[in-house]
Amino acid sequence: MPALYVMIPAALLIVAIAIYIFFWAVDSGQYDDLDGPAHSILFDDQDPSHTAAVDQAKNQVAQDADSLKKPEPPHA
Repeated sequence: MPALYVMIPAALLIVAIAIYIFFWAVDSGQYDDLDGPAHSILFDDQDPSHTAAVDQAKNQVAQDADSLKKPEPPHA
């Protein structure tokens, strides 16, 4: 029974510390961007603005659009 007099306040103290750390993490922005790091693995590290994939996709769309144009009939 005397162990409970020590363990219950210790458990409450640990819970209070855990709650404090959680709210500190939320306030400091630790959970603001959850998707950014997951998507950053898809881009090259050498491209500082991370636009290489976007530029490549735009070029591919432009090439696809050019290939879908109807050819002009020959002029007589």
